[in-house]
Amino acid sequence: MTDLLTVEGLCAGYGLARVLDNISFTMKPGESIALLGRNGVGKSTLMRTLMGLTRRHSGTIRFAGADISGASPHARARAGLGWVPQERAMWPSLTVEEHLTTVGRHGAWDLAAVYEVFPRLKERRTNMGNQLSGGEQQMVAIARALMTNPRLLLLDEPMEGLAPIIVQELAAVVTRLIRDTGLSVIVVEQHARLALSMTARAMVLDRGRIVHESSSADLLADGEKLGRLVAVAA
Repeated sequence: MTDLLTVEGLCAGYGLARVLDNISFTMKPGESIALLGRNGVGKSTLMRTLMGLTRRHSGTIRFAGADISGASPHARARAGLGWVPQERAMWPSLTVEEHLTTVGRHGAWDLAAVYEVFPRLKERRTNMGNQLSGGEQQMVAIARALMTNPRLLLLDEPMEGLAPIIVQELAAVVTRLIRDTGLSVIVVEQHARLALSMTARAMVLDRGRIVHESSSADLLADGEKLGRLVAVAA
């Protein structure tokens, strides 16, 4: 099977500062990866680099057979990269439905499909972005990324700051997306055990380098190693 994503020798960061150091990995269509590590090791920087939002010093990124190393974020989104940033990026002047339709592209994910996944958003479709709870804003952020009909969905700390019941609800959604739709997903998550329970592969960063790769199940089963790699086995 042809790789969907190939990253080779990637060094990137902000300005002259290098955060990522010689990152290399591949990902096949339909695969899911939990990207783990302590705070500040480069997880979000890797996600932002895949989207073209950092300075790439060297290395290549190939997506669906094309070299996108120098492509703009908009070109990467058109190619099939969907990004859910930590900040959620709500526009207070737009309704829930406008958040979704302004980015919508032709494909299986349309309003009906995302409302089926997030029925609460259908109920709140006329509410403005600043009239939503944190959990509802995260639902909008994920639904908005799905409306671009991505081939690879990048989730950066999707559970951060949310109530436990909302975390469980969103984790169930991500699990269904991976299991039932064939969507490729990379998820950055501080809840390591939760991320591993949703995904097939685990990749751990430390100081901008990949220091561990395995199946998610194997790492989840080894609590001592998990705790050593990510500092907490949460």
